[in-house]
Amino acid sequence: LAVIAVVVLVILPILVPWLQFVLTLAIAKGFAALGVAVLLRAGLISIGHAMFFAASAYGVAFFARAGVHDFASLVVLSVVIASLMGAIVGAFLVRYRAIFFAMLSLAVSMVFYALFAKLYGITGGTDGMLVPIPSVFGMMLSEPAFKSVLYYGSLVLMVVVGFAVHRYLDSPLGHALSAVHTNEVRLEYLGIPVWAVILIGYIVSAALAGLGGAIAGFAIGRVVPDFAFWTASGHLVLVAVLGGIGGVAGAFIGALFLELLHTAAVTVTD
Repeated sequence: LAVIAVVVLVILPILVPWLQFVLTLAIAKGFAALGVAVLLRAGLISIGHAMFFAASAYGVAFFARAGVHDFASLVVLSVVIASLMGAIVGAFLVRYRAIFFAMLSLAVSMVFYALFAKLYGITGGTDGMLVPIPSVFGMMLSEPAFKSVLYYGSLVLMVVVGFAVHRYLDSPLGHALSAVHTNEVRLEYLGIPVWAVILIGYIVSAALAGLGGAIAGFAIGRVVPDFAFWTASGHLVLVAVLGGIGGVAGAFIGALFLELLHTAAVTVTD
């Protein structure tokens, strides 16, 4: 079924070209929602994960302005930025559980949203920042050609990263993350540092959200503070819950369903 789904996603933009943008955004949000789903396995609800999504997208714009024009380099650097943010924020949040974790993650994300919106001289404020078309393997492409490369590159990343996350969740570290939700005290008795398990999971989830943010920045071509707003974080939680946290594919299925639903809703007229 997974192979069939990937084949359909490869062919669909050829048959229906306008769907390419919608599917690219769905994959981007699927990565971010997968990061939320990783934390949900530990019983932790992050209502602020959009800050990593936005930070990575802004990272792409900043690095491009600084002179980095290679597509792969921009993606890697932006994901590193999101991961470092995840390590810093996660070191503070791993001490909390339940509603305290959710509310604190929301509070931190809104601080970042305010910074993105208010630092007009740096971030462009509510006007946002332009994300230029980068070079791909040293070649400058037209916008339609780059958007096609972006889509199929995102599709490859979905398969590769999805498999890697599946292996992580099926590893002892991933099972320990799930055990935090079922019996955290027993984990401590076994000598497993719960804070380290959660922190690693949080960094992984931030990196996934960062990957999604980088792809979304390239797809849209502009980064705005609303990327970090609480409604964006709520949307990611909805996608994760809708798709389910039992497997990696759920996040992408949920994101695809909602993006197609939003697209259909826009076409509805009175």
